[in-house]
Amino acid sequence: MQPLPNLPQKLKSAQVLVRFVFRLLILTGFALFGSVGFGRSLIALLWMSVVLCAVIALMRREQFMGTDLNHWDEMAAYAALCALVSATGR
Repeated sequence: MQPLPNLPQKLKSAQVLVRFVFRLLILTGFALFGSVGFGRSLIALLWMSVVLCAVIALMRREQFMGTDLNHWDEMAAYAALCALVSATGR
């Protein structure tokens, strides 16, 4: 059995941006069908995304405030969106 090739640990910033937009579209789609309303569903899903990104960043030992975008930056973006939605939605 051959060993796995060395996979890059870092993703390019463009790939992280595409991943963020794709996940945000999925979250918005799920929030549209939430039984408690769009705003409250989106806030809950964004909070879950904040926690998930923090856990993934810790598991992958990504550098906080690094030169490339990573899960820490994605977590900050989800937290900012969550604050924005909760401030405008209530």
